[in-house]
Amino acid sequence: MANFQAGILAEVPRFGRYVFFDLTKGASAVDIRQALSPLAPKPRQLDVVVCIGLQAAQVVGYEVAGLREFEALQTTSKIVIPSYPAALLLWLRGDNAQALMLLEQKLAKQLKTAFVLRESVAAFKHTLGKDKTARDLTGYEDGTENPQGAAARSAAFLQSADPVLNGASFLAVQRWQHDWQAFGAMTTHEQDNAIGRRKSDNEELEDAPESAHVRRTAQEDFDPEAFVLRRSMPWCSEQAGDKSSGLMFAAFGKSFNAVEAQMHRMAGLNDGVVDALFQFSKPMTTSYFWCPPVIMTP
Repeated sequence: MANFQAGILAEVPRFGRYVFFDLTKGASAVDIRQALSPLAPKPRQLDVVVCIGLQAAQVVGYEVAGLREFEALQTTSKIVIPSYPAALLLWLRGDNAQALMLLEQKLAKQLKTAFVLRESVAAFKHTLGKDKTARDLTGYEDGTENPQGAAARSAAFLQSADPVLNGASFLAVQRWQHDWQAFGAMTTHEQDNAIGRRKSDNEELEDAPESAHVRRTAQEDFDPEAFVLRRSMPWCSEQAGDKSSGLMFAAFGKSFNAVEAQMHRMAGLNDGVVDALFQFSKPMTTSYFWCPPVIMTP
């Protein structure tokens, strides 16, 4: 039986919630273990993916090789990619948005002895056209060239003699906020060049500029290759009067090395060329987590 969390490998759900928690003041290892015990990952569980941050892992005493917090970056054009450490992230998944809200409330109450809810981001699957392909809110297909089957498992999950790593995954999650005024001011040609694909048919542009997002993040162009399993979802604010929205970029990998290599290239830190995505979108948060295997107990 596979020992990785099944919700990671499963297709993007119709609805999702990214629920971030901090540790309560003075929370002990015993408090954290007791709070998390009912959430210990289970085989074939799809509705909750449990993701543990560095602080919680250290308090409990887990020595997870490779787990760290993201260090903020600045692009060569002075755009900041901020760090957003959290003790715990629950990625809630399902077909009913209201049911996920109720699940969030239930879990937050269950965890309150050790964790306090910081933020919840509502997400959803966005599709257009007859093929129902998942898309970013900009209309471009999301997850093109994502690894499939055995390649997906190889990219996303570790194999190790260490029980805290065998079947585990490392998650990098970023909340990108789109600037719809800036995006709307771009012509279709400019938008296609920024992404590196045609929105109309998703074909990659052979003459795309070096700044095109596709060229900045081509996973096979890195040494070593930087393959990750993307499970991103569009998001929108639930606050009254707040119309902000964008993409929750989620990349599961055997380490953070692949996604960091991509981010450094996007930021222009390799060759000075900044990803054109920053013309109309920017990351508001970046968080790193360890997603334990199903055999782990808190």
